Amino acid sequence: MASPDGKHCRSQTNGEAKPPDSKKQKITELITDDEIMSEFSHHDASVARINNGSFGACPQSVISAQQRWQLRFLRQPDSFYFNDLKPGILESREAIRSLISADDVSEVSIVDNATTAAAIVLQQMTWAFAEGRFEKGDVAVMLHYAYGAVKKSMEAYVTRAGGRVFEVQLPFPVSSNEEIITEFKLALERGKVKGQRIRLAVIDHVTSMPSVVIPVKELVKICREEGVDQVFVDAAHGIGCVDVDVKEIGADFYTSNLHKWFFCPPSAAFLYCRKSAKFSDLHHPVVSHEYGNGLAIESAWIGTRDYSSQLVVPSAVEFVNRFKGGIEGIKKRNHEVVVRMGEMLAESWGTSLGCPPDMCSSMIMVGLPSCLRITCERDTLKLRAHLRECYRVEVPIYYRSPKEGEIDPITGYARISHQVYNKLEDYERFRDAINKLVSDKFTCPSLSA
Repeated sequence: MASPDGKHCRSQTNGEAKPPDSKKQKITELITDDEIMSEFSHHDASVARINNGSFGACPQSVISAQQRWQLRFLRQPDSFYFNDLKPGILESREAIRSLISADDVSEVSIVDNATTAAAIVLQQMTWAFAEGRFEKGDVAVMLHYAYGAVKKSMEAYVTRAGGRVFEVQLPFPVSSNEEIITEFKLALERGKVKGQRIRLAVIDHVTSMPSVVIPVKELVKICREEGVDQVFVDAAHGIGCVDVDVKEIGADFYTSNLHKWFFCPPSAAFLYCRKSAKFSDLHHPVVSHEYGNGLAIESAWIGTRDYSSQLVVPSAVEFVNRFKGGIEGIKKRNHEVVVRMGEMLAESWGTSLGCPPDMCSSMIMVGLPSCLRITCERDTLKLRAHLRECYRVEVPIYYRSPKEGEIDPITGYARISHQVYNKLEDYERFRDAINKLVSDKFTCPSLSA
């Protein structure tokens, strides 16, 4: 096995180095509160950072492991390339395979981020249209709340190739999974109305803005019943945030970032591709010397670059295992605390949550007072900047268009996150900032553009 401090292992199996013996587990003591503070001491202590969902956070121990990998490459790049990189990436892939309950490590590729994974999956659709395997007008379905970059990828790879893209309109606020399931079924029916086939469904596991946990297993099952060719679950917020068992979920493809909720440095993500002959034509968008050797091998070398963020997955596993219950314990505590914080904020502001607690993960949407007069997306950006610059609070804001006839509607929602480094004072600072804005009769239109 190659490690930043260890010896080389050059034994090969099907062109890949053998992964380490997973039975040899390192016994570690549970992390203390002081050690957690030390691990994240590089954070700006003057900021209430309640936006882990956007960029994640990396502890100092994992950063140190990353730096050792970087120095190992810089000391002797040739030795690193020939002896260390492949077995190191394979060890990370094996760790991911175990975390997501995949059958085989060959089903797991490491890529830069979930956007790269989306490009890999959608790229094959472009070829299918070009080669006549799909007909012009065949359909790809995605949720209306899909991530913006994924929507752009649909435009770039599907629409330009001659496909139709159908968006599933989801309600927000949302009160139950049944609302989402009903709208999804209706969208599939509309997608097939002209007799074209639905070739792909893109389903978020946790939508970004607004943030809601989607009943992915149920939606995948519906796709199978309705004859959808392929199902891709975009779980940018998945690993470390919600339960991930790819066999139970049953999708053909599943991607998740490792730098959002699994403590890796940016950027690192995985793409799971269920083993099937019809998915053999998946390729990394960057063509390198490894083209044709399978997606996992292609993704492990796309040219000279810094691979350290992908090599520290075992170090991230060591970090989460220092917490009671490991990653499961972290997820449970994050969920419980973010719900409490959301309820505290909503009570203070006289508003409500955007969904029931069982439909949120480590993030939750909290309604902002309507008197702030959030009337468009530009207002959300202005308010967010104002909170950052004047109150040292970092939190994303979502604009919700009011429905016809609504009286004094909540049009702005804050998406708060909770991660192990957060403290009660972070949320109290946000609460007090909004309460001061309200008492000062502040409105978003009063801010300059």
